[in-house]
Amino acid sequence: MKTIELQRIKSMSISHEKGRQSQQGDSHNITAEKLFNPSIEYDDLLLKLKEEFNKVWDTAKTSPDNGLEGFDELATLGAGSFGRVILVKNRQTGNYYAVKILIKDQIVKTKQVTHVHTEKRVLSSIRFPFLIHLEFSSKDFDYLYLGLPFINGGELFTYHRKVRKFNEKQARFYASQVYMGLEYLHGMSLLYRDLKPENILIDSKGYIKITDFGFAKKVETRTMTLCGTPEYLAPEIIQSKPYGTSVDWWSYGILLYELVAGNSPFSPHNKDVMMMYTKICDGEYKMPTFFSAPLKDLIDNLLQVDLSKRFGNLVNGNKDIKNHAWFKNVDWYGLLNQDFAAPFIPRVTNMEDVSNFDRFPDPKPLHRSKTNRHADLFVDF
Repeated sequence: MKTIELQRIKSMSISHEKGRQSQQGDSHNITAEKLFNPSIEYDDLLLKLKEEFNKVWDTAKTSPDNGLEGFDELATLGAGSFGRVILVKNRQTGNYYAVKILIKDQIVKTKQVTHVHTEKRVLSSIRFPFLIHLEFSSKDFDYLYLGLPFINGGELFTYHRKVRKFNEKQARFYASQVYMGLEYLHGMSLLYRDLKPENILIDSKGYIKITDFGFAKKVETRTMTLCGTPEYLAPEIIQSKPYGTSVDWWSYGILLYELVAGNSPFSPHNKDVMMMYTKICDGEYKMPTFFSAPLKDLIDNLLQVDLSKRFGNLVNGNKDIKNHAWFKNVDWYGLLNQDFAAPFIPRVTNMEDVSNFDRFPDPKPLHRSKTNRHADLFVDF
């Protein structure tokens, strides 16, 4: 499924070096691999995480002008209109990264300069077990580079497509992690706005990482930007109404439905986008009979066109979701600490194994200009 507004390159990634700090002196000290103490109230944990997020957000650092100097380029992991994602190895440390290469000319041509600056700032500031983050960034005369952890288990979408649908226990394993990822983002005043299986990666332990923050935005109140993936768009986005975190919870309801049903609730109409938008705005879809009563109830409360009735947007906020019967037996801290065996472990032979990703032909050599392209627009990148 392509996104509206621009075709984003997937951030193909996975955590490789435990507890490693960024090459740019990142000050974060809570990482995906650090144990989380269940005796600490979760709301207190989120406040601590927000303090750390704000420190980095308010002290954004400029990227060096050395491009990919010091790295060996090993394979292409993804490609799109803005450039490509490649697997690289640091010659000095031996560490592997997925590097998102963005073409300056394309960014300027499509008026996405602000989006790219925001994406880098978000990736630099976030640290949470189920979210991709920035390890390093750089730039040169023609390109911008975002260095991400290499997550070599592939996309949840690919695995889901192979098995067609998940049972509810398996869906709950992934959905619980996605929930906590969104809860964290919203706690940082960030909207994600592009939730779908293609943007969820599986790491070597079978846990997930949400990736591709091209549509993420820091919003204290409301925004009105039209962006996202058609089948996952909330009615208020389609209707050009001001919106906040409610749009992510609508998409979350679509994701839950798709994981268990095998297709999204509005996919029967995806060949006629305007018809599909009408069905979305009317909240008109069929609930599968094999869904359990708790799952039906949760999805029904998430896919509410009326914002005064949608879970995640009521007086209790996201806790209406977290405390729902479908999540009754979830050990949230246990998931954070990866205490449980995942239902699926990707087959990965070594850190250069890219078999879980689509194959791409060898790319043409990167174009090299003799002058710094659009230097003024990316001086602070």
